[in-house]
Amino acid sequence: MARGLHKGVFVKIITEFPFATTDDPDMGITLSDGCRLSARVWRPVGAGAVPAVLEYIPYRKRDGTLPRDEMMHAYVAGHGYACVRVDMRGNGDSEGLMSDEYTIQELADACEVIEWLAAQDWCTGAVGMMGKSWGGFNCLQTAFLQPPALKAVISVCSTTDRFADDIHYRGGCLLGENFGWGAVMLSFSSRPADPDLRADWRTDWMRRLDAQPWLAPRWADLQERGPYWQHGSVCEDYARMTIPVLSWGGWADNYMNTVAHLVENVPAPVKGIVGPWVHQYPHTAVPGPAIGFLQEAVRWWDRWLKGVQNGAENDPAYRAYMLHSEPPNASARHRKGHWVAEQTWPSPRVTNQTLGLGAGVLGAAEVSFNAVIATPQHLGMHTGEFFPMGLNAEMPGDQASDDAMSVCFDGAPLTAALDLLGAAKVTLTLSSDKPLGFVAARLCDVGPDGSSVRIAHGMLNLCHRDSMANPAPMVPGQAVEVSFLIDQMAYRLAPGHRLRLALSNSYWPFIWPSPEAGTLTVTAGKLTLPVHQGSSTEWTPPPAEGATPWAHNVLRPGKTTRKIEADLIGGTVALIVNDDLGDAQNLSHGLCSGESMTEHWEIHPNDPLSAKAVHTWEQRLSRGNWQIKTKVWAEMTATATDFRLQATLTAWEGDQIIFERAFDDKIARRYV
Repeated sequence: MARGLHKGVFVKIITEFPFATTDDPDMGITLSDGCRLSARVWRPVGAGAVPAVLEYIPYRKRDGTLPRDEMMHAYVAGHGYACVRVDMRGNGDSEGLMSDEYTIQELADACEVIEWLAAQDWCTGAVGMMGKSWGGFNCLQTAFLQPPALKAVISVCSTTDRFADDIHYRGGCLLGENFGWGAVMLSFSSRPADPDLRADWRTDWMRRLDAQPWLAPRWADLQERGPYWQHGSVCEDYARMTIPVLSWGGWADNYMNTVAHLVENVPAPVKGIVGPWVHQYPHTAVPGPAIGFLQEAVRWWDRWLKGVQNGAENDPAYRAYMLHSEPPNASARHRKGHWVAEQTWPSPRVTNQTLGLGAGVLGAAEVSFNAVIATPQHLGMHTGEFFPMGLNAEMPGDQASDDAMSVCFDGAPLTAALDLLGAAKVTLTLSSDKPLGFVAARLCDVGPDGSSVRIAHGMLNLCHRDSMANPAPMVPGQAVEVSFLIDQMAYRLAPGHRLRLALSNSYWPFIWPSPEAGTLTVTAGKLTLPVHQGSSTEWTPPPAEGATPWAHNVLRPGKTTRKIEADLIGGTVALIVNDDLGDAQNLSHGLCSGESMTEHWEIHPNDPLSAKAVHTWEQRLSRGNWQIKTKVWAEMTATATDFRLQATLTAWEGDQIIFERAFDDKIARRYV
């Protein structure tokens, strides 16, 4: 047994496979426009022509994703597949330049790579595509384009809707992560190719640095669901999804909705699995239980790429790990629960139960009441990350302090367990005293001791109450009825616990605050719950397995801190994250790499215009006398009428600064 990516996660290391494998670190795939993409390819020895499995992302196969690549792709290759890990154009060891995420160029390149793979004499002509996050997105988007050789995909932690269910906007609300992800990509894509693979690395690096886009302002300016966001959103035409999909999600991640959306709407064979996990592959993810993702992947590829009649098409449509009540823990290593297996989705075992809202009460009947929502701007500090990656208090913590600042509706203590499976719906009759504003809803499990566990959350920009494509400001003082969904969930509340609906019109730093500290007045409402009839364990997944981990030497260990600080003089409250991942040397090819990050999210409880986010990123690469470093500094602030997004990108070769560039963008606030 060997440790996976997180303490407490154990992966059984497999060293003997049906096939020995070869590993080509830099197979060139030259596209029709002459751009050469660099691929790392694992191939089974003595297997003849085999299907190919493609992972196609911008995260650097030489150092960035290498630790997970070696455990995954060598494993699948050992079962008789050519596993092809391609650096996208403009990233890692590939040529070209990248201009944005999920572009027409990116997807055209993917289709061309698939065609190239299918034509190789070592490939049967059948190609699968897989990935997590970016790779999970673009394998769905590529399937939407229906390249002939693509026969199946495996998508992990992805989305079907780039506007309403990604890191930019949720329910039309501008997410703090829109800024954060812009800083991430400015940093990630600033690194050069490995000189051992690219003799022209420096010329290419300077070209890459000159062309680096600062994407956060571009995204922040697109405040309605128009053509930009429709591109790459497979929900625009589910009928085009004719390629079999195995979709995975995690309840501790914010891409949990995709699995249900695909299973319910896609005409091709689709199976979905959602576990307790953060934004990681399920065989190495926390909270546990981690499961045998790679065995399930091989089974999927065997069925759709090799034609093995293994019954994968008859598996339950939707398998979900139903979490059980336990105390809140933002760094949970394991979650209590059991696996539910639904043969069809939506499930006939789920019925809608509507609970009316009253004066602080979640009851059976709707009654009129008057609740004023005017929550402090720093509410939300215990929300956790949009996509938590591990155990560093990145998951939602105890919601009790945020609940105390919210408008809460509580049910009576349960006399029997309550099982929920699906998405709850909130309907409110409300008015706003400001034209711009939002409402956030948290569904919580309140224990007898008063601790509060967030089951799921949802949010709505009130400008988007009628249309995401054509938003309109609220008319102050005019009551309207609004409805929105809370995220998908699988949760069992224990007897003696209470169900709570907590409403707020602030949610920092998850949502960027409205330009004015408004007041919402709610006079009626209801909560519709997806109540499951009850179940016991219905699926026992295989245990987590992987191939031999990467050979490396830790040069400097990392350290992470996460703090909430209050300025007792100025009155501001800040979430401060310092994440130093340390430095390590790859013992296979000698490249040393390291990364450090800081995040500072600050706001005054009484002033939404005091909101400020400052992020820094440092990337380090070296081998012998060769040494480079890049640094990104990024800041976002706002006035009542505009956002200001600034950034600097600096690059060093040795001790000498060889590149500097500053960005400064002002974006009009129209609907956020």
